[in-house]
Amino acid sequence: MLGKKKQKPRRSPGHFDTLISGKTTVEGDVHFSGGLHVDGTIKGRVVAEEGSDAVVRLSEVGEIVGDVVAPHIIINGKVKGDVHASAHLELAEKAVVTGNVYYQLIEMAMGASVNGNLVRKDETSGLLTHEHQQADGSLTGEDEDKSE
Repeated sequence: MLGKKKQKPRRSPGHFDTLISGKTTVEGDVHFSGGLHVDGTIKGRVVAEEGSDAVVRLSEVGEIVGDVVAPHIIINGKVKGDVHASAHLELAEKAVVTGNVYYQLIEMAMGASVNGNLVRKDETSGLLTHEHQQADGSLTGEDEDKSE
């Protein structure tokens, strides 16, 4: 169908359970589920409830000084800390992240900046304990020499 946009794996853009307004500063960690929209300042970690399909959205006037951990993260403001998005991360044009960014799927607009490492989380990492291990469990090449 013409003009049909692909669906993104997050809640509807207008539905957020919690709002931290531009006139609010929160000092301490914020634990949430559902949707969290931040126009103000958070000085502490922002952590989604484990196993939830939570979304955190930081507007262009918002700031978080601390790590952000959630499945879906949309940033258009400033983050001074590490960002951990287990499902989807969107860095909008005014996003400024000073810290490492860990993501599964990322969208980054022109103008967004990251002063740190971009690290893709691979769902299959950690499944193999040995790089040179064959499917039957036997060792190959250099590893055989080390096991003797």
